[in-house]
Amino acid sequence: MKTLLRHILACNDAVLPGGRVPFRVGAAPVGWLAPEFAAALLTLAGPHQEAGAVVLDDPAALPALGRAAAGLGFGRVRNEAFDVRATPTGPVLATIDRGALPVFGIAAQGVHLDGLVRRADGLHIWIGKRAADKALDPGKLDHIVAGGIPAGLTPAETLVKEAEEEAAIPPELLTDAQPYATLRYAMARPEGLRRDVLHCYEVMLPEGFTPTPADGEVESFALWPLQDALAAVRATEQFKFNVNVVLIALGLRHGLIVGAEAEALRAAMPWAAGQER
Repeated sequence: MKTLLRHILACNDAVLPGGRVPFRVGAAPVGWLAPEFAAALLTLAGPHQEAGAVVLDDPAALPALGRAAAGLGFGRVRNEAFDVRATPTGPVLATIDRGALPVFGIAAQGVHLDGLVRRADGLHIWIGKRAADKALDPGKLDHIVAGGIPAGLTPAETLVKEAEEEAAIPPELLTDAQPYATLRYAMARPEGLRRDVLHCYEVMLPEGFTPTPADGEVESFALWPLQDALAAVRATEQFKFNVNVVLIALGLRHGLIVGAEAEALRAAMPWAAGQER
């Protein structure tokens, strides 16, 4: 029988440093570079080598460095600026294009929303299907709302923005949205090293509300019994990789995963420091 634990382990398969080269902005450690990328960076103006690390002294030069790296075939340009921090709650040190984050091994933050509906036949959850033309995980199942936190925005502000853009959810339906977990992981992916911090929210949506694909990120939505969603997480690889982990955290929160399995999952879950388990 397939286990839920496999998804948690898959999202934490990167061993750090694991042969990677530290990347610093000034004195602050912010990323991890594959050796071949570190060598390529050192051919560009700005970065230099210091005590085994690649160092960029000028934080304002980081956006241009990310674009230059994409020109060398490392990462891509998505025209979305993300904040760069040494720690998830630390001060913003610089910004960089979202498409450069994995190749630099810089941590990114995002929000995931569990859109729940309580019906007479039990708790249900809205599931989105990612558009077929998405660069990452096309056609996979996803949350009703999920997205990276752009530079200068808070998780709560991003939640409202993404909800309206992706699913046409008006802000007034998010008044009671509750943050319930923050998850961290480091994962080796085709696009590079994903060091993600996920701010997980849930909200009870009215039974008469139906989300609408609004910006092309998702091609359709369907309302599933929550137990069926967890069964699909257990038995298949239909969901986007990190959605699996958030749904497991949701199942633990609502007591739908119990006993020894629940204890093992709570122990393995990549909770951020200070999170309740």
